[in-house]
Amino acid sequence: MPICRLYDLQNKDVINLTDGRRLGQTYDLEFDEDTGQIVSLIVPGRPRFFGLLGRGPELVIGFSDIKKIGFDSVLVEIDSTLPEEPSLFRSFFFK
Repeated sequence: MPICRLYDLQNKDVINLTDGRRLGQTYDLEFDEDTGQIVSLIVPGRPRFFGLLGRGPELVIGFSDIKKIGFDSVLVEIDSTLPEEPSLFRSFFFK
């Protein structure tokens, strides 16, 4: 059984198998202090207006939703009705 370190999980692309979207890169993990098991994977929110307006909310993906951890990506299967953040370009030019 291969062993994966926290360092190995950082900055891997997270891809949703439901709709094929790239959700971002892994940022952090939550784990249960009593059992030591990983509970969820955290992906930071997308930057708003080049990062000047902060970031969107973090995406917390439960461990049961992780389907495969590969060499350079993590494949997850979550609800495809995640809110799509509106693009400033689209909202300004295409009303």
